[in-house]
Amino acid sequence: MSADDLRGGIIAAGEGSRLRRDGFTVPKPMVAVGGVPLIESVVENFVAAGVRALTVILNEDERACAAWLRARFAALDLRVLVKTTASSLESFAEITAAAPPGRMLVSTVDAWCPPADFRAFVDAAARRPADATVLAVTPLVADEKPLWVTCGADGRVLRVGGARGDAVTAGLYLVSPRARALARTPGLGRLREYLAWLVEAGEPVYAETMPDVVDVDRAEDVALAEAMLQARRAGAGR
Repeated sequence: MSADDLRGGIIAAGEGSRLRRDGFTVPKPMVAVGGVPLIESVVENFVAAGVRALTVILNEDERACAAWLRARFAALDLRVLVKTTASSLESFAEITAAAPPGRMLVSTVDAWCPPADFRAFVDAAARRPADATVLAVTPLVADEKPLWVTCGADGRVLRVGGARGDAVTAGLYLVSPRARALARTPGLGRLREYLAWLVEAGEPVYAETMPDVVDVDRAEDVALAEAMLQARRAGAGR
C-alpha cells in the first residue's frame, strides 16, 4: 500500500463538552497541545505519513475552524465537510462516503500522538492483509469509558468491548475497502458499536499497538499529552 493511494479522514464534529466544562473556550479542534491545535497536529501526522488527500468533518459551530483549516493547509487535497452529526458513527459514515474507494486511514481529532508513532502505525497496518481493517490500540488507559479490545496471538481482534481486554482503542483506524462497502446492521448508534459489529460479523480486523497516544477529552488529558510531548523533546535533545 502506497501512501499516495491512501485517503485520509478526520472526525472532528464532536461538541467537546467535557473540555468546555473544564474551562476551554475554543472549539475542540482548536484546543492546543504544546501550542499546536489538535486539528493541526492530526493533519500534520497524516502529512508526515505521506497522506496528501484528506476529508475532514466539523460541526456547524466550527465554521471559523473550517476556514482556518482551509487556509492553513491550502496545499493539500483537502475536503472539509461542515455538518452537525448525531454521533461519531454518523461522522465516520460521512467521511468514508465522501472519499474515493480504497483503503482509508481515519483518525479522531482528539487522538493525540507523536508523528513518529502515527507513521509507525500506518507502516504496521499496511503489512496486514489488504482486506483487513486495522485498529490502533494502546495500553495507556486514560479515558472515562475505554473501549477494550481482546486479540489473538497473531493480532487478530477477537472481541471489541467488555469490561477488560488486552488494550483500548486509540482513535485511529485503517479501514479496508471491504469494510467500507458493507451494509451495516440497522440500529448501530456509535462508532464503537460498529467496530464490535465488524468483528462479530467475521470481518478480518487486526490491532496494532501505539504506546503513546492520548484521547484528549478533558483538561487532564491535555496536561498528559503536553507532559508526553515534553518528555519526547527532552529525550530527543540528549
